[in-house]
Amino acid sequence: MTLQGWILILGFVGILLALTKPVGSWLFALYEGRRTPLHAVLGPVETGFYRLAGIDPAKEQGWRRYALHMLIFNAMLMALTYAVLRLQGVLPGNPQGLAGLAPHLAFNTAVSFTTNTNWQSYGGESTMSNLSQMFGLTIHNFLSAATGIALAFALFRGFARRSATTIGNFWADA
Repeated sequence: MTLQGWILILGFVGILLALTKPVGSWLFALYEGRRTPLHAVLGPVETGFYRLAGIDPAKEQGWRRYALHMLIFNAMLMALTYAVLRLQGVLPGNPQGLAGLAPHLAFNTAVSFTTNTNWQSYGGESTMSNLSQMFGLTIHNFLSAATGIALAFALFRGFARRSATTIGNFWADA
């Protein structure tokens, strides 16, 4: 390996180590339900989304309701992604004029990205339109990770609150 390669690796590791404490503290504050410096900016936006969706973020859920909401959220995302992939041939954002994906490939891809597996059984830009990549797949890179973090928060609360009947609110956690 070249010197430039080693310097690049050391730079990435240095950045990772430098961000570990601040990001960990921020995630811990989120887990505890405390205000963070970003709350002043993002709080009103978040409150607006909650009002629009009719969600009370302070209302905690038991594990069954939490799991049900997580499954509904992911099923809706998967169905939307499947539809985008199947219909990409008639949707805008397809300057290459690519046809929609076959049912099995669209299903495989939608499940893969919804579950944060991101396994690709297709030829990238020669199969997916710009819209399919941006709206169908890239969104899952964030939302599937958000689901995983929300479930981790719920799991931690479940361990910490041994006798409690609630584990948080999926919508607030996600």
